[in-house]
Amino acid sequence: MALGYSQGAGAYQQVRTQGGVETADPHGLITMLMDGALERMRVARGCIATGNVAGKGEAISKAIEIVGALQSALNHEVGTPLVGQLEALYDYMTRRLLHANLHSDSDAIEEVNRLLVQIRDSWVAIPVEARQPAGAGA
Repeated sequence: MALGYSQGAGAYQQVRTQGGVETADPHGLITMLMDGALERMRVARGCIATGNVAGKGEAISKAIEIVGALQSALNHEVGTPLVGQLEALYDYMTRRLLHANLHSDSDAIEEVNRLLVQIRDSWVAIPVEARQPAGAGA
């Protein structure tokens, strides 16, 4: 994924603010979503370790919901293969999380965690000046 920063920033549509995140910019909202998914996966691994089946199911379901929100926020109008690659990767992550939920598989959760951390690290590395402002087709 050796694409320029501006292509990465344009991979997501403008994210609508709701709840307590009205002051966050679209870039910050995507970061918050990623952080939320990572936190839910951490909780799910802890629940698996302690045998908390209900907690595991709830945490993984929330992580799947957040990954779905990230996938829905992709901007398919941006002319870059990155969007399709992220779409496929988020689909894969969802399937692995479903597997983890059915089989209490901490390794599958860790795999998704590693993938999402790589995406997040790349996302937050985009320089501020390369981020598209809201209303510019971000």
